[in-house]
Amino acid sequence: MVIHTGATPVFADIDPISLSLDPLAAEDAMTRRTKAIIPVHYAGHPADMSAFQALARGRGLRLIEDAAHCMEGVAEGRKVGSIGDFTCFSVYATKNLTTGEGGMVTTDDEEAAAFRRIASLHGMSRDAWARYASGGAAQYDVVMPGFKYNMMDIQAAIGPHQLARLSELHGRRSAIWAQDDAGFADLPLRLPTPVDAGSVHARHLYTVLVDEATAGISRDILQARLRDRGGSTSIHGRALHLHPYYQERFGLRRGMFPAAEAVSDTTLSLAAAMPAATVDPVIEAVHEVLR
Repeated sequence: MVIHTGATPVFADIDPISLSLDPLAAEDAMTRRTKAIIPVHYAGHPADMSAFQALARGRGLRLIEDAAHCMEGVAEGRKVGSIGDFTCFSVYATKNLTTGEGGMVTTDDEEAAAFRRIASLHGMSRDAWARYASGGAAQYDVVMPGFKYNMMDIQAAIGPHQLARLSELHGRRSAIWAQDDAGFADLPLRLPTPVDAGSVHARHLYTVLVDEATAGISRDILQARLRDRGGSTSIHGRALHLHPYYQERFGLRRGMFPAAEAVSDTTLSLAAAMPAATVDPVIEAVHEVLR
């Protein structure tokens, strides 16, 4: 999205503990042309928002949170979605709250919110509800070259029902998380880092790091052998600067962001939500492969 706006993305390394953007690395990467900071709450682990807020305020920058993984997240007692200038959530099919597709932005900036409503609906000054609801007027103006970014009403209708179950589903994933933590505790894997007191992990992805030197097996071989046993895993995700487009366009290369590369090379995502009967077989399959 940064590229689509005509701006230039500037990359910085991650914090090896939270696996989110490192505030110190972000500060080092800033120039006089920097306009915003975009931390990602990776896998549901809240980023260090106090540090990012201080950094943004000190330099007069916008703070935009990528909370696609972090619907239920709380960062040091503050709900994710109420901290930055803007917070971007995803409600795609695999997310903790889903409408099948789409997303939403939260902000306390009324002017910015009004702009987004107009920009998302063809640049029209008044939406269909304002024009056709009881007491509405059909006239409208096109005030900017807008887009078609509206969520369908059918999709939106799913949202409140999902929202009503959000705590229940988070509790279920937390129980699976604890089961995985206990089941993998004695294995040569790095398990997800717990959050600090006062914070809440959204439990979107249960990611382990597979260091071949300690595990005796590479991440890719572990994934292949689990697949042979019917275990479904994924990789979230490959560091952005290792993809050809970004390397070619911005002159990026391996070695520039070592923490991100280390995670990119070793991360393996296990399901954070699954039927109760499948949790133990997955744990047993990982034990079997590593033995």
